[in-house]
Order: sequence, then structure tokens, then C-alpha cells
Amino acid sequence: MTKNKTGAVWEDREVLFDLPFAYLKLRPGEKIFDRIEPIEDTKGNSGTKGRMVVTNLRIIWHSLGSPRINLSIGLNCILTTNTKVVNSGLRGTTQALNVLAAYKANKYEFIFTNLSPNCVRHYTSVAGVHKAYTGSRLYRDLKLRAAIIHNKQLRMLPLEKIALLEHSIWNLSSDSGNLGTLIVTNVRVVWFADINDAFNVSMPYITIESVNVKDSKFGEALVFQVRKSSGGYILGFRADPRERLRPLLTELQALHQAYTEKPIFGVELNWNNENTRPSDADIEELEEIGEPRGEMGPNLYLASQLAQNKEEFESPPVYSSYLGLAIEPLREGFTLKSLFEVQTAS
Repeated sequence: MTKNKTGAVWEDREVLFDLPFAYLKLRPGEKIFDRIEPIEDTKGNSGTKGRMVVTNLRIIWHSLGSPRINLSIGLNCILTTNTKVVNSGLRGTTQALNVLAAYKANKYEFIFTNLSPNCVRHYTSVAGVHKAYTGSRLYRDLKLRAAIIHNKQLRMLPLEKIALLEHSIWNLSSDSGNLGTLIVTNVRVVWFADINDAFNVSMPYITIESVNVKDSKFGEALVFQVRKSSGGYILGFRADPRERLRPLLTELQALHQAYTEKPIFGVELNWNNENTRPSDADIEELEEIGEPRGEMGPNLYLASQLAQNKEEFESPPVYSSYLGLAIEPLREGFTLKSLFEVQTAS
């Protein structure tokens, strides 16, 4: 199934391999916390140098030589992160980042080895972002009967702002309905019963498929269709007086659309050590991951070689069975076959 960047958010909830380049681009609201290289995917691609990109939704790893070799690990799929002593194809026996994840009926183990001596950013960044993601689920998960109301007041999230406060809103989940209060913010829609605020629902916009006005046995009702990935609920509400319903629908649809265009996922990370924080230049460079570098032909390869300006150009020639003659040694991760292949449009 084709994935897009405007529909349901999938990046944090799936574990995928060798994705087309378009799927590695950042969706609206997705931001990069760290970029680390060279990193080896020791279990799946031992001996291959790659780049790790840590965002507020997922961990991306791709080969520097052939970016078609890649991983996308949703933060919601991660079970644990720890360290493990492994045998790296590029560093030998060393300590690496061990990530256990689950998606659908499968469980996965990923091992990432940092090829830069004494650099531990891949540990700290992944663990820190995963902790921030886990602690901000109210921005993204639908909750029923949660501890979100205190003394008839909404427990506000750090980035949350109230847009609408509507009293005399009936929840139509029972035969008689329940009278309560609707609170609409920039990240979610909350309703709670006036006589028992523990009877409540919190619906982040990310979980809402659509909101419309439909006929019900109570008359016209405000109907929220929740995405299947968040439970597939259909929740109805009635307003007194009825004339309030249409203006309320207009406001809700506008706020839902604004969120869709610029989502707030709630994953924030404070860098206590400025030495480990990626520079602004790194962040801007990777707002969208650049075009694949290892599959763009010999011109870019040669430009890259010359830019290195290293003594490796003085290395003695080696025999190439592919060409049947002596050539300058290739950089690691490149083959003559890949350099002379023409990339076809997908």
C-alpha cells in the first residue's frame, strides 16, 4: 500500500526495511533530533558504513554507499534499548546499541555500532528520544476514563492551548446521554461528564479521521470518526441549544485541518550537554534527507573523491576483474557496477 505524508501517521508505528526514498523524507511535524555517522547496522548489514537519523517519530538508518539499503523503526514499536557487546565487521569486538522492537506479529533486534571511537551519542539520543516519546502519549493516543481532569479543569500538556470551552454538551454513548463539558485545544478534543469527571474521553486530532454533523435518535449530533489504528470508535455529541452545533462543527474542522497541516507530536528533548547536541547546520541540512549519494553515477563519486583531498589518491593501483585492468582503489561501499549503473525513475 502506498504511504503518504498527509494521511494517517505511520512513521512511529511501523518497522520497515529498504523503503523507497520518498518514504524516508520527513512528514509535516517530523523533526530531527540527531544525525550520527558513521554507524554500522551490525546485525543486518555488517561491514557497511551508514547514517543514523533520530527524529521525533522514528529511527532511520541508511547505508552511505547505497541508501536504498535502509531501516525505519517507529518509536512506538520500540520495546527496549540497551547496550550489548558485539562483533562488528568494521570495529571488531565492541559495545553497541541494542534495540528490541515489535511490529504486527514480529519481533526485531537491531544492533547499531558507532564507528567513531568514544562517541556515545547513538546511545543517549535514541534512549532520550524514546523516553520523551513514551512520556508524551496523550498527544497521540486516544484515552478513555483517564486522569486528565482535576477539579473540573483540564490537566494541560506542555504545548497545549485551549481554543474552545463548551458547556451543556451531551455525550450520546448511553440511552439517555450524559451531560458534560467539551474542551477543544490545539492538539485534542476532550469531553468529561459534569457529575463524574472520571467519565471522559481525550481524542488527539491525530486519531480523528473526520468530524461531521449527522442525524441520530437524539436529533442532529456532532459525530467523530476515529481512525481504525486508534480503535475505530464513532463518538456522538449533542449541543444545547441545537443552533450551536453547526458553528461548533466549523471551528472543529478548521482546528483539525490546521493540526493536519502542522502537527504537534509532543516529543521534546532538552540537550543538557551542548557538546552532544547536533548543530543547527546539521539540522537544516537534514530537514529532508538528501538524494541518495551512492547511486548517482561516477561524476558525483569523483567529485566526492577530489573533495576529500587525502593521500589515498597516492595508493598503488589494484587489478579490477570487472574491467580487466588496473584501477585506483575504490572508496569503501562503492563498486564499479554501481557507479556505472543508470538509476531508473521509480
